[in-house]
Amino acid sequence: MPNQTPLPSVFSPLAKALLDAFSEGVVVFDGQGKILYANQPAREIGLDLTLGARELLPQLAELGGRLKPLKVGSIDLGEAMFLPGTVGPKTLAEREKEAIVRSLDAHGWKLAEPAKSLGISRTTLWRRLRAYGLHRDGRSKWAQAS
Repeated sequence: MPNQTPLPSVFSPLAKALLDAFSEGVVVFDGQGKILYANQPAREIGLDLTLGARELLPQLAELGGRLKPLKVGSIDLGEAMFLPGTVGPKTLAEREKEAIVRSLDAHGWKLAEPAKSLGISRTTLWRRLRAYGLHRDGRSKWAQAS
């Protein structure tokens, strides 16, 4: 069985939550080919994530993975491999909303702990809840009465 040791990551908790909300697997490599992060769907594939890019990329490509460079301007930051996944949220906003709801559900819809686990302030979390129209009982507290 592959090594299931958690990978160290340079990603913020919110970035990890967003990557984990992808329905497809995502494996992020640095410029030297070392894995920086693998989201939950990628970890569930069962590959040995202790390997480097040289050994792992051919295996991921056989699974239908698409390799994309990660750049900021002209600076090369590494690469990300996207693996086919199941149907799920498509937009970044949908993925963020799903990550927030999962965190809120896990912490009983109290704002302090989900905000901390996502790496954002309670105020930012509250603003996201309002923007997405989310409320604990599933209805929008802020919706206008008809």
